[in-house]
Amino acid sequence: MKARVTEQGVMIPRHFFPGVEEVEIRKDRNMILLVPIAGDPILGLRREPVAGDLDDASVNHDRYLCNS
Repeated sequence: MKARVTEQGVMIPRHFFPGVEEVEIRKDRNMILLVPIAGDPILGLRREPVAGDLDDASVNHDRYLCNS
């Protein structure tokens, strides 16, 4: 794929970034790198709480999520 560089820069199609909300732009010699920035995984913990009457959910949170 080729893209013309304009006064505003270069347009990169959105479909190159499925599920990505933010990227870091790096320049390394003659290359431009776009690196997806992952969100803070701690903020995602509240999205899938462990359900049920488990007295060790805080200790084994990851195990319960992976097995559900």
